[in-house]
Amino acid sequence: QVQLVESGGGLVQTGDSLTLSCVASGRDFSNYAMGWFRQAPGKERELVAGISSGRYTKYADSVQGRFTIFRDAAKNSVSLQMNSLKPEDTAVYYCATFRTPTVAVNLVDAWGQGTLVTVSV
Repeated sequence: QVQLVESGGGLVQTGDSLTLSCVASGRDFSNYAMGWFRQAPGKERELVAGISSGRYTKYADSVQGRFTIFRDAAKNSVSLQMNSLKPEDTAVYYCATFRTPTVAVNLVDAWGQGTLVTVSV
């Protein structure tokens, strides 16, 4: 059974940095893409960043240049380094794995429980 456990959320101020981490278990994820989504109140869940099995990365326009996604295949983990945080980054962040080696938002096969990130003014 696939399980994703996230950590690292919290309350920060505008301009601060935060790193989210996710450890996956249940199978070998080295041949599959992984990523981070977020959902703000009243909004749809959106892809924030994804990383393929070959470590190609993809970012939402709103976080490009501020967020960095990286993975450790040996640890089955994926992390999201978030810099220059803004109030509009406030959301519940979800770790996800994909059924394919590349990032495809319609091919998520497992979700984490979510971790709340709140950015105050």
